[in-house]
Amino acid sequence: MQILPDDAQDAILVGRIWRPEVGGPCLVAHKAGHLYDITSRDVPTMRDLLELDDCCGYVTAKLAGAKALISLDALMENSLGSDADTALMHFLAPCDLQAVKACGVTFASSMIERVIEEQAAGDPARAEALRVRCLDIIGSRLSDLEAGSAAAQKVKQALISEGMWSQYLEVGIGPDAEVFTKAQPLSAIGWGADAGLHPASSWNNPEPEIVLAVNSTGQIRGVTLGNDVNLRDIEGRSALLLGKAKDNNASCVIGPFIRLFDDRFDLNRVQNAELRLQITGKDGFTLEGESLMREISRSPTELVAQTISVNHQYPDGFMLFLGTMFAPTKDRGAKGEGFTHETGDVVTISCPDIGMLQNQMKPSGECRHWTFGLSAFMRNLSERGLV
Repeated sequence: MQILPDDAQDAILVGRIWRPEVGGPCLVAHKAGHLYDITSRDVPTMRDLLELDDCCGYVTAKLAGAKALISLDALMENSLGSDADTALMHFLAPCDLQAVKACGVTFASSMIERVIEEQAAGDPARAEALRVRCLDIIGSRLSDLEAGSAAAQKVKQALISEGMWSQYLEVGIGPDAEVFTKAQPLSAIGWGADAGLHPASSWNNPEPEIVLAVNSTGQIRGVTLGNDVNLRDIEGRSALLLGKAKDNNASCVIGPFIRLFDDRFDLNRVQNAELRLQITGKDGFTLEGESLMREISRSPTELVAQTISVNHQYPDGFMLFLGTMFAPTKDRGAKGEGFTHETGDVVTISCPDIGMLQNQMKPSGECRHWTFGLSAFMRNLSERGLV
């Protein structure tokens, strides 16, 4: 199973794994199919690594002469499922102290689907008829429309007059982006762990996204992949339920590695990246989709600027989901009700420049409970002499 970028031999890939012998996480770098511990007293956390002026130079120096911890194949095998043995090394999400933020409604296609959710009040049976009407009235007006522009304001006024304006269109084409808190620091899960769906939801989907790793000064230091698991019925009932729709046990998936920016890989590659999604169900159902970064309505740098500024600081940096254009409409059950997850679905998100993220879906209460929080992390680092 290939989880690395196509040019992995040239990529600087860093992440976090659980080391049972120290009872906590360590920073790792990938090299030639193996993982190496790059943790030090100067750089005990991923937050600290991303704060370095030359984080790539640090990684390169630590890899020189280092002894491999574990092969990538063995780590992947250890990491599958919520019952992965904590006595074994396994993948963690590659972030630690960073806030986990997410942008919504950044692609026209998903923008329309959010309007449909709102109009349907969370009822998937109404979605198909509303989709036809929304596409007829809204769809053609969003092509190549610059968010926050004078042209966008004119479209807004026209849609208001037709009774089709929505809070989702406001953040989609208005001046202010939607940026919300997806998960608490350390609560995101990594490659292979079971991902969580709140059992109250019967209309939901994965959201394949690129996730930026941003330091405390707003510098984008690298990227990884993420699944911003979405509960369409709950958010559709009321946008005020966004917290319940987005932040549940194991509902934030990030990994497997952060690919650091260097001379070979930069933000321009990210802005032209193509994400692929595959869902495979135990019932034989399959679904494929894509998210093309070139179709995003706001640039990654603008989304970062709307997140961190003189008005809002992040002393430990943040991870920023950039949104998705993927909005599944293929019927899985009743005609016209579109897609929803079933327990056991395997979700695979891939990008040739970044790698592959794979997880299996389960009810959130059945996924491994989050118990290793900030207090446990700080105590562990202290016991190891790292802080």
